Amino acid sequence: MGASTGGVEALHRVLASFPSDCPATILVQHMRPGFVESFVSGLNRHCAPEVVLAEDRQIVKRGRIHVAPAGNFHLIVTAHPVATLRLVDTPAAHGHRPAVDPLFFAAARLQPPPVAALLTGMGRDGAEGLLRIRHAGGHTIAQDEASSTIYGMPRVARDLGAALQILPLHAIAAAVLQAADPPSPGSHKRTI
Repeated sequence: MGASTGGVEALHRVLASFPSDCPATILVQHMRPGFVESFVSGLNRHCAPEVVLAEDRQIVKRGRIHVAPAGNFHLIVTAHPVATLRLVDTPAAHGHRPAVDPLFFAAARLQPPPVAALLTGMGRDGAEGLLRIRHAGGHTIAQDEASSTIYGMPRVARDLGAALQILPLHAIAAAVLQAADPPSPGSHKRTI
């Protein structure tokens, strides 16, 4: 998941609906250093899953929400040998570090492809990554205009054709969970 302006409240609302055994979830919220720790603490008070500040080489696991640390690194995910987080020192993307696009670009290489959601925010970060996930066969969601604080990032995703679904904020959690844990037997569970 990715978000920027208005994302703190939006993510609280979406993640509060996640069960304690939710699919492994990775998120980037544009945030200045010094604020992400209180954001993680606040999510832990209001969410059933464990919410942690992402660390380099941390294994991604079910029932955990991994939040990108603010500062000088992008957060990406690799698949070898299991889904693992990496903090990488590469240039800012769209003026941000961490940015959503590096995470989404890396996530598009996972098998099965992930579920990805792009929420409220200014600019275009995450839109191209969301498109790459869609092209890889992942399930992609963008927040709608009416429920967005700033309809920038999700608007660009819509304009690029990156979102399979464009949904109001109140419907995003259910859509993400249903796409990540499809009910049919033999279907593959996905990372978010």
